[in-house]
Amino acid sequence: MVSETEQLKHEILKLKLAVGELAILNEIALTISSIVDFDRVVDIIIQKCVKHLHVDQGAVMLLDEKDKDSPFHTVVRKGDSKTDQLPFRLDTQLTGWMIKNKKPLLSNDFHQDERFQISEKTDSPFNSLLAVPLQLKGKMLGSLIVFNKYSEEGFTEDDKRLLTIIAAQSAQVIEHARLYQEEQELFKMQHEMNVARDIQLNLLPKSHPVIPDYDIYGISVPAKEVGGDYYDFVQMENNRLAICLGDVSGKGISAAMLMANLQATFRSQIQLSESTKLCLARSNKLLYHSTDSEKYATFFCGILDSKNNKLCFSNAGHNNPFLVTKEGKIKRLQTVGIVLGFLDDFEFSESKISFEKEEILLIFSDGISEAMNDMEEEYGEQRLEKLLVENRHLNAESITHLIIDIVNKFADTKEQSDDMTLVVIKRN
Repeated sequence: MVSETEQLKHEILKLKLAVGELAILNEIALTISSIVDFDRVVDIIIQKCVKHLHVDQGAVMLLDEKDKDSPFHTVVRKGDSKTDQLPFRLDTQLTGWMIKNKKPLLSNDFHQDERFQISEKTDSPFNSLLAVPLQLKGKMLGSLIVFNKYSEEGFTEDDKRLLTIIAAQSAQVIEHARLYQEEQELFKMQHEMNVARDIQLNLLPKSHPVIPDYDIYGISVPAKEVGGDYYDFVQMENNRLAICLGDVSGKGISAAMLMANLQATFRSQIQLSESTKLCLARSNKLLYHSTDSEKYATFFCGILDSKNNKLCFSNAGHNNPFLVTKEGKIKRLQTVGIVLGFLDDFEFSESKISFEKEEILLIFSDGISEAMNDMEEEYGEQRLEKLLVENRHLNAESITHLIIDIVNKFADTKEQSDDMTLVVIKRN
């Protein structure tokens, strides 16, 4: 029979334990409540667990619902500074057990635990572990784990209760910190997109060429995700005008940088080259050596001789432009060429046409022809041909805006996924 003295001692011990646990919880709460940085929050939680539970190491693993192959990711691991043991890779069996059972796991002899299949030959750096789920409103966010209890008795039910309370207290703070981090990353991404769009728009022509007997107009409508459509006009000697339209790979800042590179390359090479094919060959070599293998650009380049009404042109894997005759017949300007930056050396071909009166040349990017509606149907080049033929009586500016308007109406509520760029040249 337990004496009143022993019972009192037991109650005092329980009270001391409760007070100690309360002090620990209060310390953790005060510390993490004022911090919004995700990594710092998780780091402090683990530091406190390692310190107060007297363990070798701790870890927080968060559930990533997007990654079906590896749903748990170890965010932070911390070891006691008194040990030189290196952080270790958590066992997949442990993560699988936590996902399936969603309850605390206590094991003071991990190698002999029937819930796991661990080979005796496995060189495991831990013997005991205590893992509890991180849950918020019934949703499992991950788990909080500590390893290798220093005391001989190992982890106790009191340890399990304390770690469970810490996890419950920490889950909301961790989730808020993670959401804050995602929000900041989104803001940063949006800022980069705005910077990229500014770069892109500043590289486009600020005015359109004024040439006797010719009507020239270009426009580029960037998508929400900034790509890299680029068009340009470069005045040359002997009444010649270089015209180009290209589409660089990628999105955002990388695409804007590649576009700037392409503009500088084209403008320097077109003045040095006697023909469009030489300009593309030299530009291709420069891009190949100044960019990595994932960066490339489709590119159409033409030189208009307004005195002799001739157009010579070359194409580097870009959509073949349309030439509409006075009678409404369609021709495609076709030459052989691969995308710029793909091979070190490539010999591009070149063709030349006469630019007759009232003929119209349309150079466009695939953001026009590949624009989709809600039914996943592309606008397509046939519709573009028909639209161009039916409205060939309009001036160059009216044609460009009409095409953009019609394509937008076709897409309806479908969000624009690629830049839409057009250059129209009409001989009056």
